[in-house]
Amino acid sequence: MARNGELGEFLKSRRARLRPEDAGVPSYGTRRRVPGLRREELAQLAGVSVAYYIRLEQGTADGVSAEVLDAVARALRLNGDERAHLHRLAHPPRRTPGGGPPRLRAPLQHLLDSITHAPAYVVGHHTNVVAWNRLTAAVFVDLASVPADERTWSHQIHLNDDYKARLGANWPTVAARNAAYLRFRSAQDPDDPGLRAVIDCLRERSPEFHRMWSAHHVADLTHGEARIDHPEVGRLVLRYETLHLPGDPDLSRLMLYAAEPGSPSEAALRTLAETSTCRSSADLADPRTAAPG
Repeated sequence: MARNGELGEFLKSRRARLRPEDAGVPSYGTRRRVPGLRREELAQLAGVSVAYYIRLEQGTADGVSAEVLDAVARALRLNGDERAHLHRLAHPPRRTPGGGPPRLRAPLQHLLDSITHAPAYVVGHHTNVVAWNRLTAAVFVDLASVPADERTWSHQIHLNDDYKARLGANWPTVAARNAAYLRFRSAQDPDDPGLRAVIDCLRERSPEFHRMWSAHHVADLTHGEARIDHPEVGRLVLRYETLHLPGDPDLSRLMLYAAEPGSPSEAALRTLAETSTCRSSADLADPRTAAPG
């Protein structure tokens, strides 16, 4: 059984966005009472009985096969991230919870500190920033001044007005992308209390996040572009890439940013590297919590 009706809500949201003409379903000029496809139409496209599909939308996924889920995904025209999300909602993974806060190997911090002309940081499984270099703090948020329990990108994006101002007109895109990523993660680790605490906090404190969360969009973070209106050096346009850390199960990924060579953004990063007094996580580290290399 999928927990909390999330399977049914996801299916309904994806069905509502699919126009009959896009799915090749004739409407015969009749006025439709619901947006998107009817359940009967979706069931026919997926090749399952209406009663069976209704049970799925009611959250009953006991015994549903991967083949049926794939057929429903094709009928709903889900992308790769959405298809994986559907499978995880139907068959939630069971993971052993970690034994405390994530531990950072000393070489990872050394790697971050060696990157002096671009932002770089390590995040945990609920967007918590575990370690960062000085340019991360200078470009985005001075994380050393943020309370430890709010040191997540999700908190900063949705609740930090100063960071919202730096994101400027790009904030709605970044915020929606973050909500979609948290949806993606919530199906990967449904029992993660840290992830649930972040989501619950944002739903309570941010009406915008609550609306974005209710849209049920799903997407992983792999690569993309960041645009920052920096108060000291002006507009920064940076490309980012994510690197997974398979040898560190308590950590999620290493995020690396770079400006186009010879661009004004590259010059601005160099200026910040030379003038900023922001601290990296190494400046706050307690040697008793650092993991050996």
